[in-house]
Amino acid sequence: MLKVEGLAAFYGESQALENVSFELPDSGVTALLGANAAGKTTTLRVVSGVLPARRGTVTFNGVNITKATPEERVRLGIVHVPEGRRLFGTLDVEENLLLGGYSKRKDGNSKERLDRIYSMLPKLAERRTQLAGTLSGGEQQMCAVGRGLMSEPTVLMIDEMSLGLAPVIVSQMFSFVKEIAAGGVSVLLVEQQVQHALQAADRATIIDRGVTTHSGTSEEIRNDPKVREAYLGV
Repeated sequence: MLKVEGLAAFYGESQALENVSFELPDSGVTALLGANAAGKTTTLRVVSGVLPARRGTVTFNGVNITKATPEERVRLGIVHVPEGRRLFGTLDVEENLLLGGYSKRKDGNSKERLDRIYSMLPKLAERRTQLAGTLSGGEQQMCAVGRGLMSEPTVLMIDEMSLGLAPVIVSQMFSFVKEIAAGGVSVLLVEQQVQHALQAADRATIIDRGVTTHSGTSEEIRNDPKVREAYLGV
């Protein structure tokens, strides 16, 4: 569905990506792993169009979208849930969710999409009139992912989902990600908790200093001696 080839990207004169390549299948969970400052968040920003690629291509369903705007990519079905949630704290939960479906606002199905999100995340239904800025960390993450789902993506990219969450909430969120993927969405997950990510993911790609170093099934990555030593501590 999504193919990234030879991506290079810069912040000003500072190079963040040198040569990143990977593919996403039509569904399932793909983990994008690596140390801090390896280029994971930058990769998501390039794929979502927030940061331009200096070199390389992003192809979606066979069409080169490297020059497409972020808005065009959202309409195609590529949605980015950023690190830190980035909710509108002075708006309530439902208002945040509705903003996530802005690109679909003309089809008249907002209520159906809301009902679907509330059925998947009943905690949000309980908090629908509560200001997003007053939610717990776990509830905010649920709201951020729910907001992304409101545009009915085919590719959902989630950056650092478990950051700052209690272990029990982390387990719930990873279960939810697997549920999303089972519904036919291809999930690209950037995650520092490597063990959790590999348990949830079908495939994984590792980036080191802006370069793709490993790609394969989660089992292959988990059993690679170099990966185990560098990222799993065994």
